[in-house]
Amino acid sequence: MASDVCTPPDLVELFEGAPCGLVVTDEDGRILRANRTFCDWLGYTSAELSGRPFQNLLTVGGRIFHQTHWAPLMRLQGSVAEVKLSIIHRDRRPIIMLLNGVRREHEGKAYNELAFFGTADRDKYERELLKARQAAEDLLKEKTAAEAALHQAQAELSEAYETAQRRATFAEQMVAIASHDLKNPLTGIKMATDLLARGDRTAQEKRLFKHVGDSVQRANRMIADLLDLTVIRVGRGISVNATEVDLHTFTGHCVEELRVAFPHAELQHRSNGTAVVQLDNDRLFQVIGNLTANSVAYGDVTKPVTIASSLHAGTVVISVHNFGPVIPEDQRASLFEPLIRGADIHADLRSVGLGLFIVREIARAHGGDVSVMSDAVDGTTFTVRFAQRAVEVVEVVESCPPTGLMPAPERAGANGLRIRRGT
Repeated sequence: MASDVCTPPDLVELFEGAPCGLVVTDEDGRILRANRTFCDWLGYTSAELSGRPFQNLLTVGGRIFHQTHWAPLMRLQGSVAEVKLSIIHRDRRPIIMLLNGVRREHEGKAYNELAFFGTADRDKYERELLKARQAAEDLLKEKTAAEAALHQAQAELSEAYETAQRRATFAEQMVAIASHDLKNPLTGIKMATDLLARGDRTAQEKRLFKHVGDSVQRANRMIADLLDLTVIRVGRGISVNATEVDLHTFTGHCVEELRVAFPHAELQHRSNGTAVVQLDNDRLFQVIGNLTANSVAYGDVTKPVTIASSLHAGTVVISVHNFGPVIPEDQRASLFEPLIRGADIHADLRSVGLGLFIVREIARAHGGDVSVMSDAVDGTTFTVRFAQRAVEVVEVVESCPPTGLMPAPERAGANGLRIRRGT
């Protein structure tokens, strides 16, 4: 009956085509059977491996490890798990495999049943894990270095901020000194000069008093510019106190005062339409005065300087035109920077080079800007645009006297203008 019992074909195929290498050896390590998968991996046939000592398939190091480690473990504990071995292919190249084995006894004989697994995918996975770990460690180092650099930058920024605060405080102190300790003596000089000039004086004395008065005015103007520069530098910006202003009337009033300051120059005022706007009239006078002084200083005083005022689509436009030397194109952008001078001209009208810078900052404080155009035919024109938001003219009742302030909204005042607020 026993001779009629055979292994079912599906079990044989399961052994031969298993996804791992399967090997059975006797107790001495001679191969009794190797499946097709193991043979294909090593390039041998099953008949070529049958009866061959298994350790002959190992490298020298593998043989030593077989004799000293896993073979004794098989005898002592009856199994080994995940032993990594280098097995020699037929073409003499090593193949890394993992070995799991058990020792079984059958009919008084011991057999070693060995299962081999390829490690290519596992090694690749392990390499990827090591690579990812190294990348994570590198990122951690970079993060640590970035955090250290950030802390350092924050410390430097904090120190720089404290230094800037100290400088700002010092600048504010200098502003107070300039406004009190310089302007007050100049006011005293001006008052004393005016008193002395009232009496009967010779022509030469009158000229001297006039020179003193003009020098005081120039000094006051330079102090005002320096004060504005200091306020801008400490981050406060130009202050603006907007009030309702009849643009053309106020501009005409400014031009009248400037004619007194510049008697040797011909100043003309041109206006377009009627405009009641909201601007800081003191700053507006400063803009017109600085641009006019600049035109008189650098332009051709034998030809008129034209100051124009207009309102276009809610934008106040003030322009000052003169004939004179052309401003080179590469110098126009830097004209509005502080302490920049357009040319070496020696005149009483020269300042410390802040006039155009102050004009630009006043324009920006009103939401506008300043530009310049200059050529040999049309001359030089500085144009300031203010973005004014609140006042429109509704009806002109009668002509206006020369005043710069307008009445409250929605009523007719003494200047004869009826106005309303817009947006």
